[in-house]
Amino acid sequence: MTESGLSPADPVTPTSRNLAVIVPAFDEAENMADLFHDMAATFERSDLDGEVVLVDDGSTDGTLVAAREAARAAGLEGRTVWVEHRVNQGKTAAIVSAARASDARVFVLFDADLQHATEEIPRFLEKIDEGYDLVAGRKVGDYSKRFVSGLYNRLSRLIFRVPVRDLNSMKAFRREVVEDLHLRQDWHRYLAVLAHDRGFRLAEIDIELLPRRYGVSKYSGRSRVFVGLLDLVSVWFQLVFSRKPMLFFGITGLFVAGLGVLVGLVALFLRFVLDTGFRPLLTLVVFLVLLGGLLFVAGLLAELIAGLRSEVEDLRRELRR
Repeated sequence: MTESGLSPADPVTPTSRNLAVIVPAFDEAENMADLFHDMAATFERSDLDGEVVLVDDGSTDGTLVAAREAARAAGLEGRTVWVEHRVNQGKTAAIVSAARASDARVFVLFDADLQHATEEIPRFLEKIDEGYDLVAGRKVGDYSKRFVSGLYNRLSRLIFRVPVRDLNSMKAFRREVVEDLHLRQDWHRYLAVLAHDRGFRLAEIDIELLPRRYGVSKYSGRSRVFVGLLDLVSVWFQLVFSRKPMLFFGITGLFVAGLGVLVGLVALFLRFVLDTGFRPLLTLVVFLVLLGGLLFVAGLLAELIAGLRSEVEDLRRELRR
């Protein structure tokens, strides 16, 4: 188990009675009966008085109907909130929709494929009760994407310096985390990164990865690796340069313009010392100097936008309070 360098806050009120388990489900009808049976057993065994927020994320196999029947059979119908997306929007949108549909102060993100046991939920809540804002699970066991996942997680830790080793697994987090962050599509895997950047306290616990009982994984394929890498670059750019865009545009603009000046000096040397003219160099000088100037101006405009964004975020926090 790893924890962030920040010490946890003083213990808070137990979260067992202010809890919502978020379950994004896309074409998982076969798993609904086992899911609600296991969830009901865990709620009773651990005396959890929270609710389940099931998000049917554009399923076409009757997942919502199966889920309602399973909740009724398990005795959780009155403690389940139903959210339905017309089309598949992904796990990030499911988290945002679930948070809007529930008044709970603490959320547990739990996949509908049951590759983690519902008995892990109380362990996450115990860490939250110690004062942490987000608790990430680190998958333990063999799985098909272990190499790719490990490489991606190491790269993320190297870039973002986040104190958890698995970014895309079961999580528990306080409402303040999801309210304070702007989550774009597929950014659920960077929830810990964004929370760490905002100063929230993070912890990590090991959790066992179980074989999928029914159905097939919805998050596979080479294209997802490519998309994940692009998202990583996007998050890195936002965290590093969104607050100080002049660092990127200004420095890049000055470098390009300086390169243009250097090429200009070479052109002058060729023309007046070696008496050799080369017109394409003059065109390159003009292009580089103009491009450098445009990048620098773009940096100034981006600074103004960043300032306005900061004011909007401050206003949004005040309105929520």
